[in-house]
Amino acid sequence: MHLNDLSLRLLGRAFDDLDPEEGRVVEAIAKRAPSSRDAADMGDAQASTGDRLADKVAAVGGSWGFIIVFALVLLGWMLLNSEVLERWGMAFDPYPFIFLNLMLSTLAAVQAPIIMMSQNRQAAKDRLTASVDYEINLRAELEIMRLHHKIDALVEKVEGLGGQVAS
Repeated sequence: MHLNDLSLRLLGRAFDDLDPEEGRVVEAIAKRAPSSRDAADMGDAQASTGDRLADKVAAVGGSWGFIIVFALVLLGWMLLNSEVLERWGMAFDPYPFIFLNLMLSTLAAVQAPIIMMSQNRQAAKDRLTASVDYEINLRAELEIMRLHHKIDALVEKVEGLGGQVAS
């Protein structure tokens, strides 16, 4: 069946007027091909090296393991520079830990945009998942409509031959 005829019959619009998702659904119905796709795989296939790196940084930076290790490193830095090294006059960053503050500010300035990149990528994956879900739902709805149409045609045919159909 021609795509335009199928589109007009199912959606009431010409094929060229359909959204990309609707067009893919009509093409899949015409080809009798499955519509389902794995959005996670599609998103991963489109990811750049920077995207994957941002996801890994966000996964590590947003974990309890990172927070605990980071807290221990900070505590160790402060103890080392206030008690241990100060006894020998070798404290390289004595209280008020100005160098430590600089390092923390630098880490925050770099880590925050990387985590935001990962969040933006996750939002894009969510939009892709929603688009794929819409296509699957539309396909299911259109296939159910087609089945209803076929059953109604069969019922009319049987009734036209003098038979009775139980409701």
